[in-house]
Amino acid sequence: NAKPLAIKIVTTYKLCSEQLSSQSHYDYGMRAVIAVLRAAGNLKRVDSNQSEDILVLRSIIDVNLPKFLSPDVPLFNGIVSDLFPGVTISPPDLSIMKDAFNYVCNEHKLIPENYFWEKVIQIYDMMIVRHGFMIVGLPFSGKTSSWKVLSEMLTHLSNQYPDDKKWSKVIPFIQNPKSITMGQLYGQFDAVSHEWTDGVLAINYRNAASNKIGNPEDRKWILFDGPVDAIWIENMNTVLDDN
Repeated sequence: NAKPLAIKIVTTYKLCSEQLSSQSHYDYGMRAVIAVLRAAGNLKRVDSNQSEDILVLRSIIDVNLPKFLSPDVPLFNGIVSDLFPGVTISPPDLSIMKDAFNYVCNEHKLIPENYFWEKVIQIYDMMIVRHGFMIVGLPFSGKTSSWKVLSEMLTHLSNQYPDDKKWSKVIPFIQNPKSITMGQLYGQFDAVSHEWTDGVLAINYRNAASNKIGNPEDRKWILFDGPVDAIWIENMNTVLDDN
């Protein structure tokens, strides 16, 4: 079913670009298509007997729904229901993660609201299919709490199920991109001495990749925690490019 499903993926993004509101973080290009294909491939490996229509539909929803604003969600749901008529998705079994979520919230005296749970799962879904993404929102909207709870959930599950490779301990590397210069953050070339000096990001990334901190099986998250501006985010876009 490769050709008709490919047409449906492209048509979905075409209709989204035409009907949904225009937002700077909406992306309907090749990166979005690759993310859907990666997600579908992951689902196919887990459940090879499932219909490909269902796998592709679930991938489109999992990859795109987290980034849409609330007024655009009904329009997006209408588009995918028109393109995949009669295809129904049974919700995935997240009972193990839900128990871990409740446990971590209880430990930190947080209220396990359904909306909070949805955001944590959306971050997890994004993490599976993308090697870099942004969590954006107003101050005190729960951005930091969401990733911190998710990291502790995954660490708790790796301790609870040490033989399951799906769960692994999380080690975050947190840095504020606005607290230092771009050269100090990414690295810089000295025009006089002709020497290259690594930035904080390069040093942290090398420490994470070479397992100087943590073990090979651990997840390492390089986190930029701070306000977004055009300069550092454009450089980060280049760093994260699939090429």
